[in-house]
Amino acid sequence: MLIGVPKEIKNHEYRIGLTPAAVREYVAHGHKVIVEHDGGAAIGFTNEDYEAAGASIVADAKEIFARAEMIIKVKEPQPDECKQLREGQILYTYLHLAPDPQQTKLLAEAGVTAIAYETVTDRAGGLPLLAPMSEVAGRMSIQAGAHNLEKANGGSGTLLGGVPGVEPAKVLIIGGGVVGTQAAKMAVGMGAEVTILDRSLPRLRQLDDIFGSRIKTIYSTVDAIDKFSREADLVIGAVLIPGAAAPKLLTRTHLKNMKPGSVVVDVAIDQGGCFETSKATTHQDPTYVVEDVIHYCVANMPGGVARTSTIALNNATLPFGLALANKGLKALADDPHLLNGLNMHRGKITYKAVHDDLGKQLGLDYMDPLEAVKS
Repeated sequence: MLIGVPKEIKNHEYRIGLTPAAVREYVAHGHKVIVEHDGGAAIGFTNEDYEAAGASIVADAKEIFARAEMIIKVKEPQPDECKQLREGQILYTYLHLAPDPQQTKLLAEAGVTAIAYETVTDRAGGLPLLAPMSEVAGRMSIQAGAHNLEKANGGSGTLLGGVPGVEPAKVLIIGGGVVGTQAAKMAVGMGAEVTILDRSLPRLRQLDDIFGSRIKTIYSTVDAIDKFSREADLVIGAVLIPGAAAPKLLTRTHLKNMKPGSVVVDVAIDQGGCFETSKATTHQDPTYVVEDVIHYCVANMPGGVARTSTIALNNATLPFGLALANKGLKALADDPHLLNGLNMHRGKITYKAVHDDLGKQLGLDYMDPLEAVKS
């Protein structure tokens, strides 16, 4: 199969779909790889590195979209990229379709087979291709929050860990999954007072086993969010419903009751955000203020540490990508976990949560993913 790796064009996005080491694996399996010129240069992967791994360097993305049988990216295709996709082509990348009707419509029009990293599953019920970026984003959320709590950046002037004789900042984490756990590790390590809210009692027990008395674990209710957000200096939104738009858990009313100069970081922004006042921002212009509360809602947080993120992502995506390259769409029929990644096929939505959010709005039909592959 001919694999194409274009340079990412989203604002301040420096990650790339394949590392040179991953290219070498595809080539070793008998596939051909074309990479856009300087696609990984910003994070230290040179054209020469890719050529040494067996890839061919092409001048621009248009050639990649025109020639490749499978496109491997990191972020969702931008409108100009969507228009270059075609029926029969496989797109393997993050998509986050539920809050993005424009992208969904364009992918339907292209007829491409679109496989979303964020909905591929594993035997344990986890999301193995989302997990590494969730780990990165969870850790970064505390860095971003601590930075924006500084007075010069508009915050309240609170040091996350305090100092002897001065109490530490209070950090509220809504959601105890991968993002929430990694955020808690960073916040605890910096000496903050940490509270995690979650609706899963088994998960709260796991977190209690991990952290012990270093954090508070609270069952998530409207009352709990109201109480703990009032006290918080920093709130991390770490809620995920796989493939679906995130629920709005922190409202404008909550913000009005929060401390002036406090910070909220919405890691769920790729799925539309879990705060009522969230809107996607970029690394170039990451924050805005609503009700005297600083909002950090960067939609590609891991892109800020692009080299670490690219390597971590490739470690997770490579086995599934090789299966697709080796077998084509038969790989989906053979692996129910990879099949869960199928979101679009020949103009139809094949992921139920996406169809529930957008199908009626866009007039797009739903097709069972296994039926879609067999057809």
